[in-house]
Amino acid sequence: MNENKPFKPYIPADRVTPEITAVSVFTGVVLAVVFGAANAYLGLRVGLTVSASIPAAVLSMGIIRVLLRRNSILESNIVQTIGSAGESLAAGAIFTLPALFLWAAEGRCESPSLAEITVIALCGGVLGVLFMVPLRNALIVREHATLPYPEGTACADVLLAGEEGGAEASSVFSGMGIAAAFKFLVDGVKLIPGEINLTFRSFGAQIGTQVYPALVGVGYIVGPRIASFMFVGGVIGWCVLIPMVLLFGADATIYPGVKTVAEIFAGSGPAGLWSTYIKYIGAGAIATGGFISLIKSFPLILRTFRDSLKSLKDGSGAGVLRTEQDLNMKVILIGIAAATLAIWLFPAIPVNLLGAVLIVVFGFFFATVSSRMVGLVGSTNNPVSGMAIATLLIATLTLKASGMTGIAGMTGSIAIGSVICVIAAIAGDTSQDLKTGYLLGATPKKQQIGELIGVVFSAAAIGGVLYLLDKAWGFGTEELAAPQAGLMKMIVEGIMDGQLPWSLIFVGVCLALCFEILRLPVMPIAVGLYLPVQLNACILVGGLIALAMNRRQKTSQADKDAQYNDGTLYSAGMIAGEGLVGILLAVLAVFGLDPSSPAFLAPVRAVTSHPAFGAAALAAIVLLLLRFSLWGKHRSRK
Repeated sequence: MNENKPFKPYIPADRVTPEITAVSVFTGVVLAVVFGAANAYLGLRVGLTVSASIPAAVLSMGIIRVLLRRNSILESNIVQTIGSAGESLAAGAIFTLPALFLWAAEGRCESPSLAEITVIALCGGVLGVLFMVPLRNALIVREHATLPYPEGTACADVLLAGEEGGAEASSVFSGMGIAAAFKFLVDGVKLIPGEINLTFRSFGAQIGTQVYPALVGVGYIVGPRIASFMFVGGVIGWCVLIPMVLLFGADATIYPGVKTVAEIFAGSGPAGLWSTYIKYIGAGAIATGGFISLIKSFPLILRTFRDSLKSLKDGSGAGVLRTEQDLNMKVILIGIAAATLAIWLFPAIPVNLLGAVLIVVFGFFFATVSSRMVGLVGSTNNPVSGMAIATLLIATLTLKASGMTGIAGMTGSIAIGSVICVIAAIAGDTSQDLKTGYLLGATPKKQQIGELIGVVFSAAAIGGVLYLLDKAWGFGTEELAAPQAGLMKMIVEGIMDGQLPWSLIFVGVCLALCFEILRLPVMPIAVGLYLPVQLNACILVGGLIALAMNRRQKTSQADKDAQYNDGTLYSAGMIAGEGLVGILLAVLAVFGLDPSSPAFLAPVRAVTSHPAFGAAALAAIVLLLLRFSLWGKHRSRK
């Protein structure tokens, strides 16, 4: 492909079609609230959320085109833009805000009110969208060829498949159906193990892979280079650092662990040491990688701001192509100033002026980092909690130094971390949506308005969801473990009490600096270090398939491009299908419905839970991807 050739979107800039309409706004708001509630429960239960951008695109396409018989792809795009905002805002809120409920349960403070939760989420969401407006040209347009934004590209493929029909739609919907079936078998009825592991107990290492079609699809879309660096990060964590911790500290009790290293390993294996120690190293590496990324991007960011500020002289946007129109810089600056004042003056966020300034400064920093990160590895694998850890470290230390200690300092730190978490999550989601719009030919300004609409309604709903779940089961219980929020609570308490595993964090900092000196991409390796190696391995499987397809010698470039495109469409479908079923399972769980509970499944599960069935399932996922790409009927297409 010729990278010097000007990019042409699906809808030309001189063609105007419906985008923001009453139908698209109403539908998008409903999806935003539903996805936000489902992902809040899922994240509080297992510590992970699923990206809703692609499911929202699938549903928007079905609602707009099939049910309502409307024929505007950009209207469907606005639906998914608004709808996906709910999931991202929920992901940012649930990793931190439940810590306030946990302190309230201990009698140390009052539970946050609905108004407080709404203001925290709203300030973070608005800032996350506004920060991405001046960054759009730098990250989405100018780096179009280098930042793939897998979910954003997959969303565009889904919407284009519905627009064009035929073989394009067939590949997407085949991937959706097959991945949905696999997801339901693995996480719904639990007939197939979702993870295969090989543990070397004498050595202390573990290697393995998850069995999820969406991860294979993500690996295929991001390509072998990024997938391999992520896997390297996982191998460093699980096959180097964990064995070293076990070897040199077996009899030691090291904070944040409350048992000896050997006892943790005996009880939970390598996974216990990873969650107790290695994630701190990963957090340090991610924070360092983020600073390195910001420093490298700073000249480009300055140029982007300079170009954006020119719009202050021409608020009408006259002469600017429709596909290049952003929100006016006056609106951006006023919005950021208003959000900063709200953070400082409104009692819902118990921080002083210094805290408000910290939120704006670190918010912009992590918005930039989050956007670049999701551009590489996708929103689902965006370690928002890692960014929150880095923020909490700095914010808590600063507040403590300023004299704001005790429970007031702790709640202030969580408030800062909550807003930053939401900023990072919304910035990542906005980036993916703007990438989708860039490919389709949407109007950026209208998408940015859509994001703000989604943020407003999702912020109003998230407080009710948290209160409902807290009253139903309580955070920190077996039903709602809230692992990320518990970790944030522990970090803040550790700093205020003078205890924190700084040595682990600085190990991550030094590793990241070494990667940079060796001219290796720091962020993918740091993300791989922070995430489970099993997840990285499954992504690598997809990357290796893409590598094998592109390295063939006896196939014409036209055929390879056509087959690779088929694989991309099928992978987009896999991500969408698994995401839809993941959200469905979360909704069922909220209503107390467990698809794996029927008694007749128990004897079947006793047989199929063997790792061999997981390996067979992964092999089937790979073969089906090859079936719809390499062995598909579609070859060269014009």
